[in-house]
Amino acid sequence: MAEQPILAAQQLLQALNRYDVEYVLIGGLAAVLWGSPLRTDDADICPARGVDNLKRLASALGALHARIALPDDPGGIAFPHDPEFLGRVEVWNLVTRYGSLDIAFSPSGTGGYDDLKRAAAVIDIGGLEVPVASLADIIRSKEAASRDKDHRALPVLRQLLERLDEQP
Repeated sequence: MAEQPILAAQQLLQALNRYDVEYVLIGGLAAVLWGSPLRTDDADICPARGVDNLKRLASALGALHARIALPDDPGGIAFPHDPEFLGRVEVWNLVTRYGSLDIAFSPSGTGGYDDLKRAAAVIDIGGLEVPVASLADIIRSKEAASRDKDHRALPVLRQLLERLDEQP
């Protein structure tokens, strides 16, 4: 059984950018880029659903050697990196050569890519430009998802948002 790689976020996001995938970074990693001290071990994205973007996403997933993540098999199982197939599923939990990647076309509490893109900011990570959901949108999605881990994160994220809102 293969071991799941540790998240190498910059390399993972570089691959998406190399293939010109339209996406917004969401979830814990996006919150970290806004200053959250909470640890995360995966990257979450919300991609655009357009046919051309799904083709680019499929190519990027092929280059990343993406496999469907399974709880009892850290190496995951192969699946077709086909744009039509990708578009038929709302959420993908994947393992890639650079760590875990979760794809959500309609994250909880949001209208998907177009909704999140409006307030997203482009954050430079060592020369890599990454579209990152606003902290308010991250909070909105975590509130709607209402999972235990989200409930634990929300007080920290709300406090961070208050501090960011107070800055000139």
